[in-house]
Parts: sequence; C-alpha cells; structure tokens
Amino acid sequence: MSYEYFPGFYDRLMDSELYDEWVEFSADFIGDTQKKVLDLACGTAEFALRLSFLGHQVTGVDLSKEMVTVAKEKVAAAEINLPILEQDMSKLALGQTFDVVTCFCDSLNYLETEQALADTIQAVSAHLEPSGLFLFDVHSVFKIDQGFKDYSYGDSDEEISTIWNSFPGEHPHSVEHELTFYILGEDDTYNRVDELHKERTYPIATYENLLKKYGFTKIDIYADFSHEKPTNTSERIFFAARK
Repeated sequence: MSYEYFPGFYDRLMDSELYDEWVEFSADFIGDTQKKVLDLACGTAEFALRLSFLGHQVTGVDLSKEMVTVAKEKVAAAEINLPILEQDMSKLALGQTFDVVTCFCDSLNYLETEQALADTIQAVSAHLEPSGLFLFDVHSVFKIDQGFKDYSYGDSDEEISTIWNSFPGEHPHSVEHELTFYILGEDDTYNRVDELHKERTYPIATYENLLKKYGFTKIDIYADFSHEKPTNTSERIFFAARK
C-alpha cells in the first residue's frame, strides 16, 4: 500500500464530522480528567489533536512516514505538545504505558493477517496500565462483504478529482480499494496518482476472543457510533475493552 501522495490531501477527503463522532464516543469512556492516551494509526493526527484540545496527554503512532510528516507539521502549527512516532503497531515498543489506547477509522482492518491483529492486541495490552482501556472500531463483516460490493465513488473540485472503486479481496471478508487521484500541479496540468488499499475484517467473536486471550476482562461492543448492540446489518463495530 502506497502513502506517497495520499497524506497530503487526506484531510480534504475525510468527513471532519466523523472525527467529532469518534471524539464524542471516546469521551463517554475516557471521562473529563486528564488521561495519558496513545492513538494508534494516528494518520494526520486529526483525532489526536482533538483529544489534546480536551486536555488529555496524547501520543500518536503511525506506520506511514508520509503520514507522520504531515501529522508533525499540524502539531507544530497547533503549538501543542503531542509526540508523533513512526512505528508498526503490530510491533509496538514505546517503553511506556498509557491509561487509554485508541485505534479508530477502521485502522485494524489494514492489518493483512490475523497474526498481525493478534500481535497488535498483545502489544496494546502490554502498553496499558492495569485497568487500562482499549477503544477501537472495525468494519463489520456485513460492511466488507455487502457494503463495499460493487462500490464506486467519484468526486472532483478544481484541485483534486477522485475515483474510488472497491473489489472483493483474496481473503474471506476482505476488500481492495482502487483509488485514482488527478491532482492539479503548479504548471496547471493534472497529475494522475494511483493507490491500492486493502482491508480485512473478522467476525466479532474473533476480536473478542483475541482481546480475552491478551488480558482484557471487560469487553463492551457497540455499533455505528452508538451505544446500541450490533445487528446483522451494522456497518462499523466499536469495542471498549478494559484490562
């Protein structure tokens, strides 16, 4: 998966209201008192910055060097203390523990194997304080298998045009997103950029069993930014897992 160009205009393609919903969901569990928070797959740090503005002590981690560069620029512009580190979350080694670990925007679905998912959950557990909290979301099996079936999307403005097509992936409950961007250059011509993004999910029980295996004893499961339990047609599954 390439992130050479994508981070530069990632925020323009994302719905900013989604970040507000992730923050609102998280706040119900994190509370108002300052917490030490690790945000995994932090991307451009949009969510991490929002948590920092609420008074939490946040550290961001992302695998993509390009995402980390954009995130550091945004943090510097905000003049806030928010370390951004480049690491693989399945091999996380920070030498410190946190009260809360977050991982939203279906970022766990970008892990290519169930072993990588297991390694990530184990690493999260090792980086949490006793009674620490792990908040994350994933695409549901329904969303991957049905919601992205024959999915096609296009959008454009004067600077960027986007074409997004999704196809079934090679593994069960997986999808491949073919993204094409036409980006206006300084010479007033458009440059074409292609990216391939792969996502894979698992039944809810798989996530639940891995959480239990690595020391999480209280696991609450919700759907679609609500406190309602998932149904067969829920699209985004949320987990609040405590050690």
